[in-house]
Amino acid sequence: MKTREEAINYCLTLENTYEDYPFSDKNWTLIRHKENKKVFAWIFKRDNRIWINLKCENGWLDFYRQNYSSIVPAFHLNKAHWNSIILDGTIPEEVIYDLVRRSYELTKEK
Repeated sequence: MKTREEAINYCLTLENTYEDYPFSDKNWTLIRHKENKKVFAWIFKRDNRIWINLKCENGWLDFYRQNYSSIVPAFHLNKAHWNSIILDGTIPEEVIYDLVRRSYELTKEK
């Protein structure tokens, strides 16, 4: 996964989701749950790369940051709950897919 389109398309495969462009800056694509409108993926371009902000379990934030140089504290979000994933080809796709699904589960209606 390296492009905005690939990131959006994968997020939209998860049940009851939709893409949103709520800001005047169209660089930001948000993927939300239909039921509660919560965002689980913030997709944007920064430094000529596509980034995705994803919510992560507290005990796992630092694990991912320490094991993948392209996973960093979230840009523009609470760094105690969110990571930024830089889509530069260095993170295995299955890890990215798993992180998207985890963010989806953490933000969906209980």
